[in-house]
Amino acid sequence: MRVLVTGGAGYIGSVTVERLVERGDQVVVFDDLSSGHRQALMEGAELVVGDLLDPDSIAGALSAGFDAVVHFAAKALVSESMREPDRYWAVNETGSRNLLVAMRDAGVRGLVCSSTCAVYGEPKQMPITEEAPPRPVNPYGASKLAMDEAIAEEASRGLAAISLRYFNVAGASARFGEDHDPETHLVPLVLRTAARGQEELRVYGTDYPTPDGTAVRDYVHVEDLAAAHLLALDSLRSNEHRIYNLGSGKGHSVREVIGAVERALDVIVPTVDEQRRPGDPPTLVASAARIEAELGWRPQRTLEEMIESAWRFMEAHPGGYR
Repeated sequence: MRVLVTGGAGYIGSVTVERLVERGDQVVVFDDLSSGHRQALMEGAELVVGDLLDPDSIAGALSAGFDAVVHFAAKALVSESMREPDRYWAVNETGSRNLLVAMRDAGVRGLVCSSTCAVYGEPKQMPITEEAPPRPVNPYGASKLAMDEAIAEEASRGLAAISLRYFNVAGASARFGEDHDPETHLVPLVLRTAARGQEELRVYGTDYPTPDGTAVRDYVHVEDLAAAHLLALDSLRSNEHRIYNLGSGKGHSVREVIGAVERALDVIVPTVDEQRRPGDPPTLVASAARIEAELGWRPQRTLEEMIESAWRFMEAHPGGYR
């Protein structure tokens, strides 16, 4: 299969590209490198530097001919989206619509898309199923929901599409892992604090209606997530847009994640309590029953394995890819 991967030099994209190349697919990565890294490009994959907000750029990349697109390119920080909503609408909705138009013009009719649990907002029932009404509470979730809606429209014109709604992703492959600037994901932040042993980890919100007062999230290993993308690619059906949640069905609080890191590294992680961040729901836990029943996907790795693999990557790349 010949696949274009937008955002393929980023965290989840790089691990998925790694898996695609390993199984023999021909892969071209389309990335503006604003948050991705050239060093995260798997050998055997081609890099095209381009911007989804430039329609000619994505049209030129697609003109080479592809069987499908895996779409990761997006802005993905909840707190940043609260400060810069226009930027999120531009990249996540407009950029995705540009991609869909370019795909139609180029005759590329298969799409696997990186979506998010943020589209659900603060649902009352846990775990969250795909039938939960979307009620995003931040521009990140709202712009991603608009992207999913645009994909559904294009599926009515013949596109074969699957949107994968992630919950929290952690861990690393043997070669690729997280390197964000700034870093906002909990596992690498706890690991960095543990490694440095001086600064304190900020815990945002200790008064949530959860067992220990801190926010609860569903964590999935990045390699399990990559496996889901390959399964989705192989099961696309024309004129159909399917949505699947990707999660473990089990939530871990911020304090539980900190405790798991402390046990893994035999350290004490200093913390300081802060106010809640705007737009952060108290609990997000997935039901992944649909994708297990229809595609046979089930996460294989534990939180401890996520922490161990992320730590190995951090030890191998103390300054990140840079």
